[in-house]
Amino acid sequence: MFYKEMYIDVPFDYEKYNLNREECKAVIVNYVTDISPEMGRHNRPAVLICPGGGYDFVSDREGEPIAMELLSKGIQCFVLKYCCVKKPFPLNLLQAAAALAYIRKNAYDFDINPDDITVMGFSAGGHLAGSLAVHWNKDFVKEPFGFTTEHKPNALVLCYPVISVTDTHEGSINNLLCADASDENKKRISLELNVDADTPKTFIWHCADDGCVPVSNSLRFAAALNEKKIPFALHIFEKGDHGLALANHVSAINESQINEDAADWMGLVVKWIYNK
Repeated sequence: MFYKEMYIDVPFDYEKYNLNREECKAVIVNYVTDISPEMGRHNRPAVLICPGGGYDFVSDREGEPIAMELLSKGIQCFVLKYCCVKKPFPLNLLQAAAALAYIRKNAYDFDINPDDITVMGFSAGGHLAGSLAVHWNKDFVKEPFGFTTEHKPNALVLCYPVISVTDTHEGSINNLLCADASDENKKRISLELNVDADTPKTFIWHCADDGCVPVSNSLRFAAALNEKKIPFALHIFEKGDHGLALANHVSAINESQINEDAADWMGLVVKWIYNK
């Protein structure tokens, strides 16, 4: 396995928000299978993983354990450790856009199909992944880099995601709105209001009794996809704690995070990635 960390610095008005540019750099961690002289190239699918953490921190449980599981299925993985805590929108989004463009630019070196790059997010990381999926074609994302389509995700996976400013995880939304709580910014952050014809096909899973991020977030996003005729898969498990990650002993830190039913999500999403 080829493992590498790389810093991501993005164009942003740091002075306007009294931010230290050096402290705002993101890190992308590569979990990539080496190109074997024996087995040759495989032109593999890739996944950019955005862990959750309420935009307060980046969860380790939703990073490396997910990447290692996907890697074992032949999927090249990249974990984005974006900057958190009162970092105004769209700084995190620009970091995700830069990370996806980096993956596509280096697709040959990573043995990746540049037209098969999925962005996956958990909880608040689901909001970040979803933001890239619905906003990649907007000028405020493209123009800082001069991007056209190099940062466009080919598919989206949402795991118990924060989606809307309504009926959701208030901490995540407050962290994003820390510098601008205008109606315009609230609309940008409410992802279900921004789904359009350029939003990629999507896989969503959630637990119906999630007490942290209500399942209504996933249902709203699915309804928006349906309205725009975007293909999607939606899996709602009856019971399960928030932040399940793999939902097994590999990522669990307590018994409530082990859920045999919800753990099926990984097998379902691997099949979906290969057959989408």
